[in-house]
Amino acid sequence: MTNNLKWLVVAMTTVALIIPGAALAKTYKIGVTQIVSHPALDADQKGFEQALKDAGIDAKYDYQNAQGDMSNAQAIARKFKGDDLDLVHSIATPTSQAIVKVITKTPVVYSSVTDPVDAGLVKTMGPAGGNVTGVSDAWPYERQVKLHHEMVPGAKKWGTIYNAGDANSVKSMTWARAAMKKFGLEYIEVTVSTSAEVHMAAQSLADRIDAVFIISDNTVVSAFESLVKVCNDKNKPLFGGGTESVPRGSIAALGFDYYQVGYTAGLKAVQILKDGKSAGDVPSSLTKRLKLVVNLKAAKAQGVMLDEKYIKMADEVVK
Repeated sequence: MTNNLKWLVVAMTTVALIIPGAALAKTYKIGVTQIVSHPALDADQKGFEQALKDAGIDAKYDYQNAQGDMSNAQAIARKFKGDDLDLVHSIATPTSQAIVKVITKTPVVYSSVTDPVDAGLVKTMGPAGGNVTGVSDAWPYERQVKLHHEMVPGAKKWGTIYNAGDANSVKSMTWARAAMKKFGLEYIEVTVSTSAEVHMAAQSLADRIDAVFIISDNTVVSAFESLVKVCNDKNKPLFGGGTESVPRGSIAALGFDYYQVGYTAGLKAVQILKDGKSAGDVPSSLTKRLKLVVNLKAAKAQGVMLDEKYIKMADEVVK
């Protein structure tokens, strides 16, 4: 080895010892558990990853999907407990509940959870102590119902389908019922246990209602196209609360961009991994920024002529 090369090696080693950033950056191991795959929850994870990337954090992800089955969610939680993880990102209420029951030391960041306090994830939305923090996606049901009713004022009987075994859906239904009642609307409910039941549930509902409003329910959203088909065939206006439902066939949604929900959760992970904060010292937060998305093709298919003012109001128009 030449003297110049020797000096170069010595110099590089010295710099690496003196300047921490010059050493190899750590690759963090993050477990991701998701109750089911659909566009909103998938966008959530993409936003989460981008937040870490923007912060210069290198991460290796272990992706696990419960496929809508709580026994799978519990098995994933047990797997993660045995793994040497730096952090867990739990997406949606059921998977988050499964995680916090098992993982008590590794930091957990939840997202796309309607009511994290009611679900038992945290004691308060402020700094809650322990190892859990995250982002709630509680929908503005009163504003949504008001807008949808204004779009189709002739609809007096509204219907919905939801999974009564999902704590997120049960909580969402209490808010949706209250909103419907406030505006003097009847709300007819059909429950399902799996996404395979959604099409039959939609058929049983269609002849009894004037329009459909789907709450925050992962079981139904994962089979949304089967619901769209029934609404198109029966000329029943369909509205969702998640904006990802609009390109899939609902007329409109006033809701959140789930990429931003995940990005916000990712910023909390950055505070934990990069800034050294305890998850219990990082407050949970509510998603606030809303956008209106409308689908003109879906409106036509379901027999609705949207007033021009809603098209002008929209942040995004699907044609």
